[in-house]
Amino acid sequence: MDREPQRIFDVTGWVDVLGRAATRHQPSLLRLGRLETRLFSHELAEIPIDRPIFIAGLARAGTTVLLEALESHPDTVSHRYRDFPLVLTPLFWNRFLDRVPRREDAPRERAHRDGIVVTAESPEAFEEVLWMAFFPDIHEVPAQDVFGAQASHPAFESFYRDHLRKLLLLRRGSRYLSKANYNVTRLEYLLRLFPDARIVVPVRDPVWHVASLMKQHRLFCAGQREEPRALPHLQRVGHFEFGLDRRPITAGDPEEACAIARLWQDGRELEGWARYWSHIHRFVADRLAENFALRDAALVVRCEDLWDAPRRSFGRILDHCGLMCGDDFIGTLAARIRPPGYYRPEFSPAELEVISKHTAATALRFGYPDPAGAGRPAAEPSPPAPAGEGESLAETAPAVRPLWRDGASR
Repeated sequence: MDREPQRIFDVTGWVDVLGRAATRHQPSLLRLGRLETRLFSHELAEIPIDRPIFIAGLARAGTTVLLEALESHPDTVSHRYRDFPLVLTPLFWNRFLDRVPRREDAPRERAHRDGIVVTAESPEAFEEVLWMAFFPDIHEVPAQDVFGAQASHPAFESFYRDHLRKLLLLRRGSRYLSKANYNVTRLEYLLRLFPDARIVVPVRDPVWHVASLMKQHRLFCAGQREEPRALPHLQRVGHFEFGLDRRPITAGDPEEACAIARLWQDGRELEGWARYWSHIHRFVADRLAENFALRDAALVVRCEDLWDAPRRSFGRILDHCGLMCGDDFIGTLAARIRPPGYYRPEFSPAELEVISKHTAATALRFGYPDPAGAGRPAAEPSPPAPAGEGESLAETAPAVRPLWRDGASR
């Protein structure tokens, strides 16, 4: 008998109902979260927030691969799928889950259809729920998405620090690990809150990245039409990267964000995504160039370097994050890495010219060649620059530290 094809999204009834209630009664959940803090105050007071690790970048750049790899380290803790819907009260909610009978959670491929298999215990990006609770207009277009070093919100900062301590207590780790793509415009604020933070910013060749973004958007639109509960679910968890309620990040340029949104609305997907790629990465490169403390705290990781030299790349990432491990652990992580084999960009020369027009200058700052000459397979990243070219690139973009240029090996 043929098996029924798996739906793209599978939002269970209880998750939908409880998620809707959690959103409607968010002020009450915030009060409950503060009560949780008071009840566990003695335990939480003993837990330091030591060098939290923030993974942030444009979606489809490898953020989930990095999250799963670093979360497998014994010191790190992160949000998990099981933490939703009651993300604001992790101790109460997880203790409740541990006491109720549950069906066996069989691994399944996540909605992105990218080969990543997850269960309720898999790490996931739920930090955005906290940000939306304190900044309800944060995803309006255009919004003030940039949180610089001068940003201040004492109530949020207190709740946020306590929340990190709760996860460290709950999962018995010593290092908080976050994957939150929207944090890409909040890195300086996070660095003010946690001066010892370690930041990892993944980037990807614009041709392959734009192709992946376009594919993902089509998939999510189809999935949300197929499953009516999917769209409100993603709105509640703060995922607006793809689908029927797609919204661009306003990375310091409201006019550009609105222009990108209009391109998408007009059906000019390729141009919209190309401009968005440059919009986000130009902001990142500029902030790294201008803020020396941020540059020291952040490591830019090219997705292609992970595919080409995973052992060396993970060695550099773990060193940067201050996560001690042996060669066996690095080898285990490296063995997981595979270049995407489930799609290939099929852009015409004219389409590659469009991508080049909007991304070439920014792409060069991250060590990528002109996209107009792209089309190389994903498993064949661009080669290391010759010595002279590497020096001139460093002068052009002092903020960027591609793994292939620092000469380190592991």
